Amino acid sequence: MDSSKIILLGYMGSGKSIVGNQLAKTLSIKFIDLDRYIERAEGHNITEIFESKGELYFRAQERKYLKVLLKDSLPMVLSLGGGTPCYYDTMEYIQSLENLTSFYLNTDINTLVLRLLKEKATRPLIAHLENEDAVKEFIGKHLFERNRFYQQAHHQISTDQKSVETLVKDIKKKLS
Repeated sequence: MDSSKIILLGYMGSGKSIVGNQLAKTLSIKFIDLDRYIERAEGHNITEIFESKGELYFRAQERKYLKVLLKDSLPMVLSLGGGTPCYYDTMEYIQSLENLTSFYLNTDINTLVLRLLKEKATRPLIAHLENEDAVKEFIGKHLFERNRFYQQAHHQISTDQKSVETLVKDIKKKLS
């Protein structure tokens, strides 16, 4: 493997955490989900942080913890939050680091809607949306805004109709 750190980015529901966890296991390195890391560090879940301190506070903390993790010398697979690449100069920062490879898990909007409707209550950005059409419109708008950041990843992997195992194999091929 030519990279000591592998970053997975993409929209919420694209499979970053489940793919990242499996990838880390097959590579025998640690897996870190940035959102879970923030929750442990802050002592609150993401929804509570958004509600009590606001999105701007969360984004600042997200950036701070990302830098801490990327300064760690140990190899890892790191799953970013869906918005992480889109704030501050995060993608520029990621691009500037050596021994790091980033992957955009590109997922079709219809697949995202199906997945996210099942988890709506635990997703602070969409929890307030009333129905499937509202969720689809929100995701479409977000993807349009975020795509330019996601596209800056070193590699793009389409996730549609692929198993976790296939996605892990696809990523490992790009790493070799």
